[in-house]
Order: sequence, then C-alpha cells, then structure tokens
Amino acid sequence: MKRRDALKGISLTTLGLAGLSPQVKAAEVLDLADPDKKKEPWEPYGRTKGELERDAKLFKEQFFNKHEMKTISVLADIIIPKDAQSGSASEAGVPDFIEFMAKDQPNLQTPLRGGLLWLDAQAKRRFDKTFIDCSDAQRVEIVEDIAWPERKKTGMSQGIAFFSLMRNLTASGFFTSKMGIADLGYVGNTPNQWDGVPEEVLRQYGLE
Repeated sequence: MKRRDALKGISLTTLGLAGLSPQVKAAEVLDLADPDKKKEPWEPYGRTKGELERDAKLFKEQFFNKHEMKTISVLADIIIPKDAQSGSASEAGVPDFIEFMAKDQPNLQTPLRGGLLWLDAQAKRRFDKTFIDCSDAQRVEIVEDIAWPERKKTGMSQGIAFFSLMRNLTASGFFTSKMGIADLGYVGNTPNQWDGVPEEVLRQYGLE
C-alpha cells in the first residue's frame, strides 16, 4: 500500500472527517484567508461573528518562526509527497494549517515546538546540520526511526510522539483541503445538470 493510501485510511477512519471539527474549521478559514487562490467568494457556513473575529485575530499572530515553518514544510512533504495524482502537503497549504492549529489549540504548541527542536537535535548529532539542511536520504533516515511506533528504538519516544502528531495533522490538513478532497475523489452533494423535462414526458402529457 502506498503511503498516501495509508494516510487516506487514517483521515477517514482513525480521525474521521466527521470528527475533525477543529481541523475542518481551520481548513475552511485557511481557504478564506488566501486571496491569491482566486476562488469564488463564499460565506463560511455555521460560523458565528465571534468565531470569525477570533479567527481574524489568530491570523494576525505568528507562532512558528521561519525556520520552524520551513521544517514543518519539509517534514509534511515527506509524509505526503507530490505524486502523479496531486501535489504535496505543502502545496495543499498544510504548513499554514498546522500554524493555525497551534494557535487555535494552544495545547499543541509545546509538543510541536519541542518535536521540531528534537528533530534538529537529532540531525545535528548525526550529521552536524539542521534537519532542513540535511540531504533527502539523511532526513528519511531520521524519519524512519520515528515513523514506526511498534519498533520503539531506544531514545526515540519523543520523536515517535511528535511524528505521530505531525502525521495526523498533516493528513487532517491535506485531506480537508481542496486538493486533498480531490485526491480522495469525494464529490459530495453536487447538483445534477438540469436540461428540462424530457421530451418523452412532454409528449406523454401533450405539453410539447
């Protein structure tokens, strides 16, 4: 099974689209906050004035610094890389999603920031570089040690917990984005094209 297919399973079962209310909310407001995407204007569904004001306040704040955001982007793209079907996690806006989630749910801030520091510490110890300055192969070597909780290598517990959190956030952000929903093939309640009453029905009732 491909990594992307496995993550679809995480998104639809362990997390559950219906159970992602904070994540779905973040995905919605991130769409609204990106004027460069040139999407058709729409009103956020079911949002109160207070919620919209709080979101606007959070968007003005910045929790992660530039180095942390770049590290998040690199790691998210390892989790969901670009493939023939769709773009990568960063191209879907996942780093901004994680930034928003860290502000929306402050309990995530310490695990995320601590995990990013742990990642750089591992890279420094192994390769004398930060994680983002490592080669692709070096990054994957570190990730391989924390991506499989059942292996539980000695000294990797913090990294394993961090990667599990990042994997869940990345899957949530990607598969609730426009790109991720297209990747899933989810259509939703799409109206049928109406071409009028069929001719045979009109003839039946003498309404031609």
